[in-house]
Amino acid sequence: MSVQQRHERLRQRAEMLARLRAFFSARGFLEVETPLLDREIIPELHIEPFGVGGRAELQDQISSRESTTRRGTGDDATSDAPASRWLAATGGTPGVTHWLQASPEMHMKRLLAEGLPAIYQVTRSFRCGERGQIHNPEFTMVEWYRAGDDMEAGIELLDSLCREVAGAPAAKRTTYGHAFVEHAGIDPYVASCAELADAAKRLGVSVPEAIGPDDRDEWLNLLLATVVEPQLGAAGPEILYDYPASQSALATTIVRPNGIEVAERFELYWRGVELANGYHELTDAAVLRRRLEAVNEQRAADGRPALPLPEQLLAAMENPGLPG
Repeated sequence: MSVQQRHERLRQRAEMLARLRAFFSARGFLEVETPLLDREIIPELHIEPFGVGGRAELQDQISSRESTTRRGTGDDATSDAPASRWLAATGGTPGVTHWLQASPEMHMKRLLAEGLPAIYQVTRSFRCGERGQIHNPEFTMVEWYRAGDDMEAGIELLDSLCREVAGAPAAKRTTYGHAFVEHAGIDPYVASCAELADAAKRLGVSVPEAIGPDDRDEWLNLLLATVVEPQLGAAGPEILYDYPASQSALATTIVRPNGIEVAERFELYWRGVELANGYHELTDAAVLRRRLEAVNEQRAADGRPALPLPEQLLAAMENPGLPG
């Protein structure tokens, strides 16, 4: 890319951000700014956060430096060494790691609990190990929340944003189940693990050794990523919704008239790439705690460290509570 092309892209980006802010302002949203770094984080199974070394690592560096100084000067007093005085003044807890946030969700929901009815943010987000043609470990994210919105309202707002800000056509809406039937020839809501494995074999999908024979969600994720997603949004934006209830994450679940329980979450695709996602937000702190604990248990089973729970968010969800 030439310098001129890069500058033109920066101008286009600035114009799009101006349209984005005008879009939210016209609908009564307040722009907010929340911390990028925190001791807590929302644990996720498929996202690894960046951990920033805490006071323990700094103490090791300072102790080593001061030990060298004492050996050189014969000074055995450590309490008044400049680095030790600075460390004592900064406070903190030994061994605490802070986390670069993968999204501003944790802090923004606390603002909702305090009574702000509609908020949005343009911020930097960080995800370890995500690098490629369509991923970066650091990227710009737009996040918004509006009290009282259900999944349909969330889909409508996302569709309007794409049309008004990006000049996109109206989004096609497709259920998760219909997309699987159309592109993979299988019903994801009722298929067994064996049937999902057979579908992967039939479709020529390379199966990672890490997928267990009874890990149903991983079989679904494999087929989604390799078979279904590349077909989504070919002619324009396409919103996928009604994910399996087992993949509810921070969304509510609902039983449809056909008796199938689904997660009220949705994702927007364009030319096979996921660009946005949203939920009918879960407001029950006890349910969220159980889900996050289950995520940490699965992380441990996969040989990855458990992550600190967002205790301040969970407390805010209990009192005063998140709006429905």
